Amino acid sequence: MYTREITRMLITTTNTVEGRPVREYLGIVMGETIIGANIVKDFFAAVRDVVGGRAGAYERALRDARQEALREMANRAASMGADAVLAVDLDYEVIGRNGSILMVTAAGTAVKLAEPGA
Repeated sequence: MYTREITRMLITTTNTVEGRPVREYLGIVMGETIIGANIVKDFFAAVRDVVGGRAGAYERALRDARQEALREMANRAASMGADAVLAVDLDYEVIGRNGSILMVTAAGTAVKLAEPGA
């Protein structure tokens, strides 16, 4: 289970939030981020892979792309009046010539939750 709060928006991979039934389903929301690979990063990542190190530049780029996709999704949900996004799925896709572009997509269901104890 992955649960995160971004700008007061509850984001979770689960279909429910314990103690907070869904009051209203608002629709599917998505956030996308596309990042290009840098040839210098590619070279140093390949060297690190050969000697068994981690590719820190790629890890940071991937983490930043994931956060941006989640933030974009949360902003779209907030614009619909949602207070949570349920059943979030993260997808990673390599696209472009020679797989030089990484696309990260976050998708979930924007909802309004009942108040605790309601």
